[in-house]
Amino acid sequence: MQQSYRWRPEEGPGLEHLHLAYREDVIVADAVVIGDRGDGAFGCSYRICCDLGWRVRSLEVHAAGGASLVLTSDGNGHWHDGDGRRQPQLDGCIDVDIAATPFTNTLPIRRLGAALAQRSIIAVAYVPLPSLKVERAEQAYTRLAAGRYLYENADGSFESELEVDADGLVLRYPSLFARLDTP
Repeated sequence: MQQSYRWRPEEGPGLEHLHLAYREDVIVADAVVIGDRGDGAFGCSYRICCDLGWRVRSLEVHAAGGASLVLTSDGNGHWHDGDGRRQPQLDGCIDVDIAATPFTNTLPIRRLGAALAQRSIIAVAYVPLPSLKVERAEQAYTRLAAGRYLYENADGSFESELEVDADGLVLRYPSLFARLDTP
């Protein structure tokens, strides 16, 4: 099965086009994002590969202008960079969060499923744009109702109620993103 999705920022210019493919043993998300993060315009492409349990196994991000990031994971929170060097600062991170896309919210929503009936604090490999300087971040997700999740920075500095479709893909991320099409 393959689907395409598009999101736009709720404020300012930008667009994301994502192609999501469910293959025999891997889920592959390929996307292109352009926008303005407040510190200037950016453009990037990314590819996230997950196993069938929605655990991230690899991440590639290529920013316009030349910066790139390649990470691989064993699916259990152990990461290596593109040169095979271990990344111990990311130990315990199963998911990734790319700052410019609502798609990465789908990863813990799908992976954790019913466990989100209770507030779940997770560690993610956070990728800011345009720097791509990956760092560990703690986040929390709680299922509020069918199609609604509370997303929080674990330190309480930010929260938002996400509206998602039946597949856990964001329809609306208030003040940040809105989906343009419905598959």
